[in-house]
Amino acid sequence: MKEGAPWVHRGWWYTTLQFSRDVTQSRMLNWWPDLLQVGYTRTMMAALLLRPFPRRIGIIGLGGGSQAKFCHRHLPEADIEAFESDAGVLALRDVFRIPADGARFRARLGDGGAMLRQRRGAYDLLLVDAYEPEGISPAVSTQAFYDDCHDALAEGGAMAVNLYATDARRHLARLRRAFEGRALALEEPRMSNRVAFAWRPGVDVPDPREALARLPRAARWQLAARFLRLARARQAWQPRDRASSGT
Repeated sequence: MKEGAPWVHRGWWYTTLQFSRDVTQSRMLNWWPDLLQVGYTRTMMAALLLRPFPRRIGIIGLGGGSQAKFCHRHLPEADIEAFESDAGVLALRDVFRIPADGARFRARLGDGGAMLRQRRGAYDLLLVDAYEPEGISPAVSTQAFYDDCHDALAEGGAMAVNLYATDARRHLARLRRAFEGRALALEEPRMSNRVAFAWRPGVDVPDPREALARLPRAARWQLAARFLRLARARQAWQPRDRASSGT
């Protein structure tokens, strides 16, 4: 096996995508493949509180497709475009039961960061979870990348990014610079992840219980606790939001 190449571990309950024996990149419950099994993926999908029912979703870093499958099942009106830079990972899409390309879902091989520059205002929701064997990809860590994320979102759009084994404060500072202060981060309990959120002007956060009620039942219980956490964090952040950006 080539060092750093993705490989699959198949168990009775789970199928996992690995870059090393110590770190699991993605985990799928075999009898429920579109369940958000890993906690931080549920936290990332709490971005739906900031941008309910997005019509256009961009995903940078497909991996095992956890969030792509969740969106495909529970947001039937959404058009989903995912980018994966590792051909070996993309080749495993059938193992992880990622939907085939079609009218409302496409998984593309390529540098998602570079492609963002061609998609100004293209997305209502952007999810960034791009990792290499050594950690978060340098290509999705720069100020220029976060500026491109901002420009790829439509007005009222929002994004979430997984920050694992990295300097989360540096990433959050760059997000705040790109989004004129409209960014915050949540720590993931019992994990080494933080999830950062950022949004463009025009976001009016609904009551989390009302937002949950508009989602399918199978999505509600996965996101309920995360919606509440993000709503509290967004409410605590609000005075700084108004003072710094006038939104």
